[in-house]
Formats: sequence, C-alpha cells, structure tokens
Amino acid sequence: MPRYYTRACNFYYGKISKNLVKDKKSLPLNGNKNISFNQIEIISRKSKKKISIKQINKLPNSIKQKIKKDLKFITKPPKKIYDLNFKFFPLIMGILNITPDSFSDGGDYLKKESATKQLNKLFKDGAHLVDIGGESTRPGSKSISSKVEWNRIKSVLKKIDNKKTISLDTRKSIIMEKGINLGIKIINDVSGLSYDNNSLNILKKTKIPFILQHSFGNPDVMQKNPKYKNVLLDIYDFFEKKIELLRKKGINHNNIIIDPGIGFGKNLKHNITIIKNISIYHSLGFPILLGVSRKKYIKELSGMNESSSRLGGTISTSIFLMTQGVQMLRVHDVNEVMQSIKVFKELLK
Repeated sequence: MPRYYTRACNFYYGKISKNLVKDKKSLPLNGNKNISFNQIEIISRKSKKKISIKQINKLPNSIKQKIKKDLKFITKPPKKIYDLNFKFFPLIMGILNITPDSFSDGGDYLKKESATKQLNKLFKDGAHLVDIGGESTRPGSKSISSKVEWNRIKSVLKKIDNKKTISLDTRKSIIMEKGINLGIKIINDVSGLSYDNNSLNILKKTKIPFILQHSFGNPDVMQKNPKYKNVLLDIYDFFEKKIELLRKKGINHNNIIIDPGIGFGKNLKHNITIIKNISIYHSLGFPILLGVSRKKYIKELSGMNESSSRLGGTISTSIFLMTQGVQMLRVHDVNEVMQSIKVFKELLK
C-alpha cells in the first residue's frame, strides 16, 4: 500500500479565518484561529490530490485514519519552548555570525564590541531569540577546529543576559557543552546531528531543546549536484527517521524545532518546491523554522547579485511563509522583517 502524506492548504488569515473557524468551515492551524485551512493535499510518491476537509470522511478507511491522525498534529497547539510562545507566530530568530567568511555578513562582527553591539540591536529590533555561530557553513566552506570556533564566540557568550534566549549554531558537541554551561537555551545543528557522534549524548544528558535541520552532505560538497527522488517527501522521511533515532537514544522530550534547510544541499528547484509546499511539515507535529534570509535563490529568481541587496526577496518569502503557518523565521534584517509582518497583520484585521 502506498505511503500517504497530508499537507494542509488553502489557508485563511486574520478576521476571515476567525469567522470560518467559528462557522466550522475551516480548521485552525496549531489551534490558532487567526490562521486556518479548509483543504488538504493527499500526497504519495506517485500521486497527489486536493480535497476539502468536508470530503475526508468519504475517503477509504485506511487513508482516512492516516489523514485524521495527521490532522491531530496539524491542529494541536504547540507548547512553549522556554519563553518562546508559538501562539504568536512567526517568531523571529536574529542571526549573529561571528565569522570571517559567512556568505552575507562574514567579518562584520569578529570583534567582541561589534558582536555585542549587534546582539543588542537584534533584540532591540524585536528578535525573540538570536542564533550565534562561530563557524561558517555556507556552501563550499571548510570545517574549522573547535578551538578556533570557541575562541570566536566565547567572549560574547560569557556576557549574555540569561533573560534573553540565545541559540548556538554549531555542529560540534564540545562547543555545545561549553555553550550550555554558559546559559545558551537552544542548540542549532545544521548537520541534523550527523556531524559529531557525541552530540546526541550531550542532548540526552542536558535535555536542552534543539533545532533539527535537514542538510544534504557537508558544506564543502553539499551544492555539487544534489539529487532527490522527491525533495519534499525525502526530507519528511528524514525527519521521521531522525526523530525515531532520537527516541531510541533516550531523547524523549518534544522541545524540538524542525528546519528543512533551504540552500543546504538543494538547488533552486528544490528550494522553491520546499517553500511553496512548506505546510506539509506541520503534520510532523513540531514547530517549523526556515532560514531564507538573503539566500541565493533570491538572486536566481530576481537577478540581484549582492547578498545585502536581497531584502525584498527575504521579506516577500517571509510573508508567504507566515501565511503558511511557519512558526519561526531566521533572518539578518530583524527590524525590516518585523515591520513587514506587523503591517501585514494589521491589514488583515
């Protein structure tokens, strides 16, 4: 029998959504009446079909049970992770790269003073949390030693305010452990916990929340002709298998955020397919994070060359992702993205 996947679609937002939920004509996403849907797409590796939520009970029993199980995850309110309340979405994760070679802001914040100033600015601009990293994982980058990575970020981490939520962008378990000891709240491993075998032990021991990202290969080779049988479903299966592995390793909490990894072993077609169909991952039952800020697909679609000139593409994608219920966005330009979201929400009231 084919494996079926459920994608919520045909979303409504704001006042219209509230009225439809009240009239039982749509289902609230994550229990939030401000965003709802009245169609689903039933997907297999050989077919896909959109139906209204009213047609679900007419499906064959085997498919109907699977769809209803998925809908429980899709409509269930997410729990808070530390002070991150996903009822108010999308939450904004600011980016602080303390590196000489990150694709957009490499070298801007290598000094402690400039890094600290930018950290404060990101929070002042409205970031709900800030992701700090000391190693570039842009396409083509090489791994650096743990010593070099730690030396870049330690002075900033030692000064962090425990009232602020800081995530640590690292693939190395020793950096994770040191960061946790200094009070960071979330681990963000772009390798999907595949780079360092000891990372799972650190997560199990500390019970810290983490972001589980999909990445196709290491950064130095990940963009060399990446191939998938079906990029949407292959990534979905990756998350399911990884969560199953985590459970077997004794990591039983649900303080997990999933990230399909735009640009990490994906070409333009892959990236756009993921973004346009991002709502398929709601049925996994975890908050979704997406990092689209200033990325190459914007240049490929619009012709804008410099990464610093891709704000328009970042904002348009962010608004689209918000209307698909994505709970967290990872961005460089916090003030501008926050501004666009606030205005958009007001216009829909």
